Amino acid sequence: MLKEGDKAPDFELVSDGGSIVKLSSLRGRTVVLYFYPRDDTPGCTTEACSFRDSWAAVEAAGAVVFGISPDSAGSHVKFKAKYALPFPLLADEEKVALRAFGAFGTKMMYGKEVEGVIRSTFIVGPDGVIRKVFPKVKPEGHAAEVLGALKVLGAI
Repeated sequence: MLKEGDKAPDFELVSDGGSIVKLSSLRGRTVVLYFYPRDDTPGCTTEACSFRDSWAAVEAAGAVVFGISPDSAGSHVKFKAKYALPFPLLADEEKVALRAFGAFGTKMMYGKEVEGVIRSTFIVGPDGVIRKVFPKVKPEGHAAEVLGALKVLGAI
């Protein structure tokens, strides 16, 4: 997994709206990337809705949030509509960004080692450098942790 101080790897992913999002095109802004396993599952819904509920504070800070999972853009459209998510969801079906950030690999699930998405969040500074890493995220209360980090980093 990448760490604080590393340069964020660039990627181009399709958003739920069908547009291509390129990380390097967001230079000059603070970017929150949260990697999650699957649309419309209990933990992922909790996490997405907590970012939704914190959206005004994130937006007021000038930061942008992107949820990234291996689900398709079509799946993201349904998930976003069902929960009125105000931020883009990016489809990484080939797991390019997931692997580049170290958010895909071996993890423990129900006592077994499995390959999958490692729920994690990265705050990328306006210069493209990773400012904060949240490895092995717990969905409950995570958006509040991210807002706290944005305050410390001076984004809020």
